[in-house]
Parts: sequence; C-alpha cells; structure tokens
Amino acid sequence: MRILMVGDVVGEPGRRLLEQFLPEVRREFAVDFVVVNGENAAHGHGITESIARDWLDQLGVDVITTGNHAFDSKGSETLYQDEPRLLRPANYPPGTAGSGHVKLHTPSGQEILVMNLIGRVFMQPADDPFRMADSILMKERADIVLVDIHAEATSEAQAMGWYLDGRVTAVLGTHRHVPTLDTKVLPGGTAFVTDIGMTGPYESVIGMTKEASLSRFLKARGERWDVATGDLQFHAVLIETEGKKARTIERITRKMA
Repeated sequence: MRILMVGDVVGEPGRRLLEQFLPEVRREFAVDFVVVNGENAAHGHGITESIARDWLDQLGVDVITTGNHAFDSKGSETLYQDEPRLLRPANYPPGTAGSGHVKLHTPSGQEILVMNLIGRVFMQPADDPFRMADSILMKERADIVLVDIHAEATSEAQAMGWYLDGRVTAVLGTHRHVPTLDTKVLPGGTAFVTDIGMTGPYESVIGMTKEASLSRFLKARGERWDVATGDLQFHAVLIETEGKKARTIERITRKMA
C-alpha cells in the first residue's frame, strides 16, 4: 500500500497548492490513502467546515489531522463532533469535542488506524502523548497504523519515533513548518520523519509574512500576523508498506510556478 501524508497546509496559498498538486501526485505515485494536516488551513489558524468538507468529499483526502490550532475557528467543536475523519490531538483532556484517532477500511479490505498526538514540550498543557499512544494501541487493532506527532521540540518527535518503532507503520512529525532531512525507516520497520514541512509559502517565517514575524521579535507589541504569499511549495512524504511495516519512505516536493 502507498500512503501519502501532506505537511501542515497554511492558509489560502496552502489550499491552492493542495488542490493543484494532490491529484497529480496521487496519479503519479498510485497513492492508496491520503492524510493531510489541516490545522493552519483557515487564514493560518484552524480549519472551517467548508474546507474540511471540500478536502474530504471533493479532493479525496481520507483523514485530516490537526494540532494546537485545532479549535481556533468558530464553531469547530461541532465539526469535530460530527466528522470522525477530522481529528484533534488524542491527548487533549477528556471531554474535548471530537476524537484523536480513527480506523477506516480501504477498498482492498485493509484497516488503517490514524492517530493524532500533540507534544508537551514548549506547547500548551496536554496529557502524556506516549501513554496515550499506548492506550490507543491497547484498544485498537489495524493492519496499518499511522501517527501524526504534532510537536514543537524535535527531540520529542524523535523520541516518539523510537518509542513506537516496530509497533506502528509510521510516525510523522508536523507543526514546525520546516522540513527535516531525516526521512528513514527505523530498525523495527516504522517510517519516520521529524517534520514533513508545511504546504504553503516559504518566503516567510513558518508561513507568516516576514515583516509581521520580525515585529514580534523587534517590538514590544508585534504586528498582526498574515499568511505570506511567496515561494509556494507542496511538501509530503510517501510511505510504501509491506504488511504492517514500512518498506520505504520518501519526500515528495512540488513548487508552484
């Protein structure tokens, strides 16, 4: 099976990139299953119902993961409650709207479990992602298990990869919006990358305009953040599986002319 995971889609530029390149990449690599991180899809913060429905029902995305901006858009609690294919971090406190994992069947009959976790280092309070992963794996069985670890610290993402090596098919990092060079299959057969990178504008500071971002460092009161528009790049990873294990992982990058 070939699985594509697309890194954080940032604002309207990121959505255009996804609409342009996802169908092309699916055809070129005969992709069977698609996961997209969409927590920055609406103006750089959060995701709306119209965006989620368009991706799931029109663009053919199978699962949308999120992170610390999961609930930034108005009315999103109802959306998470109603749409099981839209995930928020599983290790958010009990009682949070929605779910942090979902199990789906592919046309070939395989079961895929997708798990969404958020790190705790330099992030807002959340429950332990390592023990949450254990808890979900104890309750759920699937042919393939994918984990989106949405973390600030590279060390925490890497630790999660080693912790779950051999128990899941892939541990894929999101949130930092900067692609890392460590795509690899770990010794136990788990595909790993610290960060996929964002799908959005790279002439920016992690997707936001340089000017507004610099003001946050240079002034007592920073300017309003806006999504940048230059150097649009699509970033994803492609995993090929053999049974429950990953056989290969490779980066897929496209640039908008």
